[in-house]
Formats: sequence, C-alpha cells, structure tokens
Amino acid sequence: MTTPDKLAAKKRWSVVLRLGIGAIVGAAVGIVWGRLHAGSAAAHQAQSFRDMMANFERAGFTRGVLISYLLLIVFSLYWEKAAANASENKTAESRWSRGIHLALASAGQLLVLMPVPGLRARFLPWSILLVVLGLWVEAAGILFAVWARRSLGRNWSGAVAIKVDQQLVRSGPYRFVRHPIYSGLLGMYLGLTMVSGEVHALAGMVLVCAAYWRKIRLEEDYLGGLFGAEYDEYRNSTRAIVPGVW
Repeated sequence: MTTPDKLAAKKRWSVVLRLGIGAIVGAAVGIVWGRLHAGSAAAHQAQSFRDMMANFERAGFTRGVLISYLLLIVFSLYWEKAAANASENKTAESRWSRGIHLALASAGQLLVLMPVPGLRARFLPWSILLVVLGLWVEAAGILFAVWARRSLGRNWSGAVAIKVDQQLVRSGPYRFVRHPIYSGLLGMYLGLTMVSGEVHALAGMVLVCAAYWRKIRLEEDYLGGLFGAEYDEYRNSTRAIVPGVW
C-alpha cells in the first residue's frame, strides 16, 4: 500500500475510533443521567423505551434484526480495515462489469436489510428458534469469510484483479471450496434472511446469489487462464461454494 493510502486508512480508522469513543461516552452519560433521575422519571423513560421498541417491531426492526445488524457492522469494520491493508493490484475486470456486480450486490443487501413496504409478508413463520438459528448461521458465515480472507492474505482483491506474484491458495477453507469468502458472505446473508423471515429479505437473497454466481464465473475464467492445468485439477477436486454440493 502506498503512503497516501496508508494515511487515508489511518484517517478512516481515526474517525471510527472517535465515533466509538463518542458512543461510549454518550452511553455513560445516559446511564448517569438515568440514575440521577430515578423514580417517576425512570418509569417514564422505561415506558418510552418500550414504546420505541414496539414501534421498531411494527416497522420490521425486531430485536433479532437489530442484533443481526450489529454483527454485520462489526464484520464491515473488520473488512474495511483488511481491505485498507491489501496489496496493490491491477484490475482485470472492466468498470462496467464491476459496476454490474456492485449494483446487484448492493440492491440485494438493501432488500435483505430493509423492511420494504409491500414486501413485508412472511415466507417463514415467526419463531424464536428460527431467529436464533439465523443469528448462528450469520455468525458462522462471518467467521468462515474472515478465516478465508486471512488464509488468502496478499492474494485477496475485491475485484477480479492481476496480483503481483499471485499464488493459487489451497490451504485453510480453500481445501474444501474454491470460493470460501463467498460461501461465508452468502451464509451471512442467509442468516440475515432467516432472522427477517420476510419476502423482501428473500428477494434480496436471490439478488445477492445472482451477483456472486456471476462473479464466480468471471473469477473461474480468470484463474483458469492464469494457472492453467493446476487450476483445472483444483476445480475438478473441489466444489465452488458448498462442499459436496456445488
């Protein structure tokens, strides 16, 4: 990474750190304020909080959904930091192709995350067990993607790209699937979809799958041309996303 890039990354993390400190200080002030205004004021605040949570629930932002958002935010902060530390590369993907992927993925992410009016019908019955299972699937997907990202090291790139001294990584989760980062990301979004249980999330999951199916095809063509017979052998001995399935 060039010096300007490093400075920019440090600046971003400085902003994140300040925001985090501000949030902690704000929470501390709120706790102190609440203790100083006990009694009827505390009861009123508790009722206001319950009313606020009820409104969130009616809007589709249930406790499970809010917890899943928190997991996603933590993962996004890690991914941003990892991307800032990635080595430089020359992209082998056109801006048009990259734009299609980002448009599909972003639209899918928004649909998964946001309760869209008209798409609030449930395709899964509401169940606390399904919500908990969905959170576990989301967390497992995040951990798997992080494991794959760390195993890939300097060979990682957000776009289909030409890396200096690029290697074909077959260790860690790459022993089981060829695209474990995408396995983890799709698992994460599957968990989010299960927690929501609403049609908008299912529609978003379909778009996210389409985005990564397209990107996998591009990467397979690129890696096949780069590594030749070695990649063909790897492709014949592993699955793309799900071990033993696909």
